[in-house]
Amino acid sequence: MIPVAVPLLTAGERLDARRLIESQGLAFEDGCDDLVGLYDNGRLVATAGRAGYVLKMFAVDEAFQGGEALGALATALTSLGRAAGHDAFLVFTRPEHAASFEHCQFRLLVASGPVALLECGGGLERYLDAHRHLRREGTNGAAVINGNPFTLGHQYLVETAADQVDTLYVFIVREDRSVFPFAARYRLAEEATRHVPNVVLLDTSRYAVSAGTFPSYFLRRNDEKAELQMQVDVRLFAAHLAPAFGITRRFVGHEPYCETTAAYNLVMKDLLPLYGIDLVEIQRATAGEAFISATRVREALAVGDFATIERLVPETTLAYLHCCL
Repeated sequence: MIPVAVPLLTAGERLDARRLIESQGLAFEDGCDDLVGLYDNGRLVATAGRAGYVLKMFAVDEAFQGGEALGALATALTSLGRAAGHDAFLVFTRPEHAASFEHCQFRLLVASGPVALLECGGGLERYLDAHRHLRREGTNGAAVINGNPFTLGHQYLVETAADQVDTLYVFIVREDRSVFPFAARYRLAEEATRHVPNVVLLDTSRYAVSAGTFPSYFLRRNDEKAELQMQVDVRLFAAHLAPAFGITRRFVGHEPYCETTAAYNLVMKDLLPLYGIDLVEIQRATAGEAFISATRVREALAVGDFATIERLVPETTLAYLHCCL
C-alpha cells in the first residue's frame, strides 16, 4: 500500500515533527503553511513542510529512507500547495539527496556546494517560454532591481548600463516582501525608464532574489546560510536566465550601506565569470554629499519630508508617493 502523509495540526504533532527534523541535523522553521507527516504504528517516521511555493524540512527516519516516504510527503505538500493557488514548487536539499527528489518528478535547477535547488511543476520552463519573445540579439546586459521605491539612483544605474549594451534587461523583483507592492514597483520602474529605448522590463518571478532562492535578502541577514542562498541565486540566474536572453553582463550599483547586498555583489563577482558573464559595478549616484538610496526615501517618507524626497526620486515616483501619503 502506498503511504499517505497526513497534516500535522496539534501542538504535540508539531513537536514530534520538530524532534524528527532536528534529529537529522536540520533546523525547524516556524511559519509553514502546511506540515505533514507519515506514521508507522503510531510513531512519526517522516515529515516535511510548505511555506508558499517552497517545500522544506524533509526528514525521514533512517529505517524508512529509500522507500516511498519522500514521494508521499512531496505528493501531500504539492497537493495542498495547488489547492492554495501555487502551480510549481521549489525545494532545497543536499546534493546527495537530489536524485531521490528527481525520482519524485522534481528537476534539478542548480547545485552549489552543499545545497541543491530543485523544482516540481515546470515553472521555470513556463516562465522562459512566456518571455522568449523578448530575446534580442547583440551584446546584452541585465540589472536586477527591487525598487522599494524606484529612485534617481535606480534610474542612473539603468541609463548608465543601457549605454554599454545593445539591450538591457531590467528584472524587477516580484516577491511581495517590500514596503511597496510589486505592481507599484514595476509601474514606477516602467514609467521612469520609458525614455531609454533599449531597456526591456520584466519580472523575476521566483527565479531571482525570491523567497525561494534568496530569502535572506528580505531579512537583511548576512551569515553562512545567507551566502549559500546567494550562491544558489547567482548560479540559477547564470545557468538559466542569462542564456535565455543572451546576457553576458550583469550591472549592479556599488553598495556602501547594506552588508547583505554588498556580500551578494561579491558572490556575483566570484561566480558570474565562471558562466561567461561579466559583473559591472556602477558608482552609486549622489544627492548632495550622500548616496541616493531607497532607504533614505522611506525614512524621509515616514516623517513627510518631501523636500528630501524630491532630490532622490523621479517625478513619477514623487507623484506616486504624494498619493500614498
